[in-house]
Amino acid sequence: MRLLIVEDEKRLAVSLARGLKAEGFAVDVVHDGLEGLHRAGEGVYDLVVLDIMLPGMNGYRICAALRAAGNDVPILMLTAKDGEYDEAEGLDTGADDYLTKPFSYVVLVARVKALLRRRGSAGASPVLRAGSLTVDTAARRVFRDGTEVALTAKEFAVLEQLAVRAGEVVGKPEILEHVWDFAYDGDPNIIEVYISTLRRKIGAAAIQTVRGAGYRLVAS
Repeated sequence: MRLLIVEDEKRLAVSLARGLKAEGFAVDVVHDGLEGLHRAGEGVYDLVVLDIMLPGMNGYRICAALRAAGNDVPILMLTAKDGEYDEAEGLDTGADDYLTKPFSYVVLVARVKALLRRRGSAGASPVLRAGSLTVDTAARRVFRDGTEVALTAKEFAVLEQLAVRAGEVVGKPEILEHVWDFAYDGDPNIIEVYISTLRRKIGAAAIQTVRGAGYRLVAS
C-alpha cells in the first residue's frame, strides 16, 4: 500500500517515512501544502498523513479540496494544536482521524492500519486465496495449506501485489511503484531477489515468470 506524508517538519517526516517503510508500506513525502494537494489528487495513495500547519496551503483546506473533488482517500491529520475546536474543524473538513503532536509512533501506526482496515472492509475482501495459499491483507499473515509462513514486511508487500491480481501478469514497474516509492532509484532487479525468497517459502510453482512481462501468482 502507498502512503503520502504531507509534513513540513522535515526531520519528523523522514522519521515517519522510515518507520512506515519498515512496516511494509511505500511512502512518499512532500513538505508543501500545494504540492501535497496535487500529489494526493493523483489518486494513487491508499492513505494520506496530513499536517495542518503547512506552507502554501493548510491541511484543513487540502482536506476540504480533496473531499469537494470526490476524493475519499483516508486522511489522518497531524497538528501541534490542541483542543476540541481544532479536532472538530479537522473532522468537519472530511478527515477520518486526528492525532495531536507530540504523539507515539506506535499509536500513529495503529491509527494508520485501522483506517486502512476500515477502508478495506468497505471494498474488497481482506483475505485473498490462490490454491493452497491464503493471504490475509488486514492481519498481514500468510498461510500455505493452513500453516503460517513467516514473511518480512517487504516480502509480504510483494506477495500482496501478486495476490490481489492472482492469475494475471504483474510487471516489475508495477511492483516497484506500489512496494517501494517514487524516490527509489536502485536496481529494479531487487524484485528478483524477493521473488526467489518467496518461491522458497511458499513453493516454487506458486509464482511463474512471464519472460519480458513480469510475474504471475497461480493456484498451486
